[in-house]
Amino acid sequence: MCDLLAPVSTRQLLKETIAMVLAGGQGERLHPLTKDRAKPAVPFGGIYRLIDFTLSNCLNSGIRKINVLTQYKSYSLARHLRMGWSVFNSELNEFLEVIPPQQRYTERWYQGTADAIFQNIYSLELERPRLVLILSGDHIYKMDYRELIRAHRDKEAGLTVACVEAPVNDARRLGVAQVDNDSRITGFQEKPLNPQPMPGDPEHCLASMGVYLFDCGVLVQRVIEDMKTDSDHDFGKNIIPRMIETDRVYAWNFKDENRKTVKYWRDIGTLDSYYDANMDLVQIDPLFNLYDEGWPVRTYQHQRPPAKTAFEEPGTGRTGNVFNSIMSSGCIVSGATVRRSILSPSVFVHSYATIEDSILMENVEVHRHARIRRAIIDKQVAIPEEEEIGYNSDIDRKRFTVTESGLVVIPKGMSLRNTP
Repeated sequence: MCDLLAPVSTRQLLKETIAMVLAGGQGERLHPLTKDRAKPAVPFGGIYRLIDFTLSNCLNSGIRKINVLTQYKSYSLARHLRMGWSVFNSELNEFLEVIPPQQRYTERWYQGTADAIFQNIYSLELERPRLVLILSGDHIYKMDYRELIRAHRDKEAGLTVACVEAPVNDARRLGVAQVDNDSRITGFQEKPLNPQPMPGDPEHCLASMGVYLFDCGVLVQRVIEDMKTDSDHDFGKNIIPRMIETDRVYAWNFKDENRKTVKYWRDIGTLDSYYDANMDLVQIDPLFNLYDEGWPVRTYQHQRPPAKTAFEEPGTGRTGNVFNSIMSSGCIVSGATVRRSILSPSVFVHSYATIEDSILMENVEVHRHARIRRAIIDKQVAIPEEEEIGYNSDIDRKRFTVTESGLVVIPKGMSLRNTP
């Protein structure tokens, strides 16, 4: 079904590689942001969606055969991909296909990451690739997958797992690998209670990034075998630990195209991690660089006018000031103050309002004298005059979602005029 991997150039391997982007998770820990949308469709950084970063990595790496496997609440995700990612030429055998559960072999939805691939073996049969690159649609990072492909080819691996050094405490929510001197994986645990640190570095583990490069024939064989077992049908929990005993499984140490002092990779798993990753963008020297023309991040944007500030009347306190923030197209800050915040397209902040350390999504309107601090406000919410959000946790918890850190989250389209 899949061609055997033989010595071949990286350029040729790119042409014979298919990316399978897993974009079907419910994203329960991101609720209410995932109330009406799939997790990879959650807006990020003002103008982007989470999935844009994985897809941009593919495009910048020269991978132009992509299947996006969707499942829950996939309408807005599919619409975004149709409108923003129609850049592939079918005449050159390029494509980005959105594939919901086909139920070709079973009547159930995807039960795990490996099950999602098993249920889409037919798509691999159609293309007969040499390599299959399995990716997550909700991670923020910059990776040149060509480097991963070269390492996979040089090691003659059946599976190569992209890994990054992670603090031991963070590794409890990740997959953790142990390797020998040749980077061959000798042990692998998914979300271990006591992660095993790297040799010589008791503070860090070698953590899986959820990026897997398989020889296609090996992948198909292993997921079929897994479906005959009573397991979670998950790559980290089941497939990788078993493959260590039967196949050549290697770790590849992440080479970061973000080109900062510290490697940048974020798994957007919770509301707080989502907020923190957004706030990384508004620092004076942003931890994640969106302004690298050599590694563009693609998305879809409506045609809107430029962002602007309005009013400067000395002595009145009515000034349009924006400090250390991102303003997207169509935004108007009219006689208000915005600090360390992200304003998505067409946000309107009226006079005397104050926004601090917050994320305002598309078409949010903040009326006069309102004050907002450490909040995420989803699309199409109107903040009434003199409203205060983020200043009294007890009051906020009665009306909104509030995380353990005190972050306030207001769902899409919520009416605040009738809240107590």
